[in-house]
Parts: sequence; structure tokens; C-alpha cells
Amino acid sequence: MPASADLEALRDDHILPRYAAFAEATDHLRAAATDDCLPGSVLPAYHDAYDTWLRIDHVRFGPVEAQDAALSIAFWPDPKDRVGKAMARLTSARDEAVTDAAAFSQVSVAAQGFTALERLLTEPQSDPGYACSFTRAIARHLAQTAADVSAEWRDEYGAVLVSAGAVGNAVFPSAEDAERAVYTSISTALEFLHDQRLGRPLGTFDRPRPNRAEARRSERSARHVLLNLRSLRAMTNAFADVPLERANTAFDAAIERAEVLDDPAFAGVSDPAKRLKIEVLQRAVRDLQVVMAEDVGRVLGISAGFNSLDGD
Repeated sequence: MPASADLEALRDDHILPRYAAFAEATDHLRAAATDDCLPGSVLPAYHDAYDTWLRIDHVRFGPVEAQDAALSIAFWPDPKDRVGKAMARLTSARDEAVTDAAAFSQVSVAAQGFTALERLLTEPQSDPGYACSFTRAIARHLAQTAADVSAEWRDEYGAVLVSAGAVGNAVFPSAEDAERAVYTSISTALEFLHDQRLGRPLGTFDRPRPNRAEARRSERSARHVLLNLRSLRAMTNAFADVPLERANTAFDAAIERAEVLDDPAFAGVSDPAKRLKIEVLQRAVRDLQVVMAEDVGRVLGISAGFNSLDGD
């Protein structure tokens, strides 16, 4: 394994504490919803928990992938409004799955996570009593999912990652396999950031799509971009145990662009002046992708492998 790759530091300094924080924050969300399910009481815990997910959602290999949990945590993008349809089916039938954790784990993943919870907390509800039960069901499900993923990383998968190349390690037969999984996670997250988190609301100049922005109802769209960039910078530096001057400069440039945006839900994509700031940020992310391939991929001697955005 190249001396410039540090899987143990990545596990101990980045992955394990961030998944533990996600588990803790979602448990607080569960407790808040249990105590008082009204939106005003739940929203602060919702924001805190969602923030902790954005600080680790770029790590899509391992337990999250094995449990196919990412979509149940946050179902987005959602071009066919599967979240709305799944929520409508449950609500119109007053489905009792919301009162039983095992039954709720079997409903559509579109109705299980933050994306559905956001609608319950920010939109008028036709059946407030059912919405209360629904809110509690999602909070319980998120807490259980986060606890399971965090525990698996702590108790099993973390050791699998750092023992890459050891005899009997079927997940990572070589150190290069583990490095490629990590690097693919970083490159995939940057691609998702450029194409989806920024690209979907931008649409085209003639046809901007502000209603396609992620978490726009709770005005988190720009916040997701900023949290993602900061987290990817931290992950890259934990992983690559060598100075990454160009990569860090590129990260800082993109982060600076994100920090000065005054457009939390990307509603400004329809306004030429505000749109330009988002386009400049998107270009900064593209520049970052190029630098990452040259400075990190080349230094480590690896390239990105298959990712979930590649399709069939």
C-alpha cells in the first residue's frame, strides 16, 4: 500500500466518529418526536440530525451499501415524486404501519427518511394526528438505521477496511481495493454534488428548476453543498497522508463560494445575478474534480471504480 494512503486514520478520525454522531443525533430526533411531535418542536432536532448525515453521506461503501440504507435515509433526487406518492398512500389509508417499527421498515423507502420528514414538518397536513404518528415513525426508523450502521462500522467493518490485503479478507483482497473504494466514494460524491445538488436546480438558463433543489422546503439546499464540501475535504486529508496543497486550495475555493451564497433554497437560479453565483460555485466544484484526479488519484496510483451513479 502506498505510504500516502492511511486507512486507519480515515476510519478512526473520520468515519467512526461521524457515524457515531449521526446515530446520536438521530436518537435525539427520535426523543424529540416522542416528546412532542409538532413541527416547531421537532424541526431543531431534524436540522441537527440532517446535518450529521450530510457530514458522512459521502461514505457509501460498507454497511450503508450492504443494507441499501442510503435511500431510506434520504430519498433524493426524486424526479417522479415517489416521496409524495408514498406518503399519500400511507396517509389516505391511515396505514397502521406508522405505529409498528417492523411494519414501517417494510413500507416504501421513499417514505422512511429525511425527505418525507421534511414534508411533514414544513407543509400543512390534512390529518395532523396521523402526521404526528408518521413523524414519530420516521424518527424511530432513522435512529435505528443510524445505530445499526454505526455499530457495524465500529464492531466489524472498520476492521475489514484497515486489514485490506490480509489473508481471508474477502471484501478487500488487496490494499488497492480498499483505496479504490475510498477514492471512488470521494469522486462519486463530487460528481453528485456537481450534477445533482447543483445541476438539478440550475437546469438550463432558459429553463431553471428551483423546485428540484434538494431539501428546498426546509431551506437546506445550499447548506447541503457546504457541509458536503467541508466533509469531503476532511475525508480526503484523513485518507491521503501526504500534503495536498493543490487539492486543499481547490477545496477552499469551492467552500468559499458556497459560504458567501445568500440563497438557502437555490430559489435564485431564476435570477441572472444570483444564478451566476451558483454557476461559479458549480465551476469551482468541476475544477476540484480535475485537481482531485490529478493530485489525489495520481499520487495514490488509483482511479475511481464503479459507482452507483454509473448506471447499468
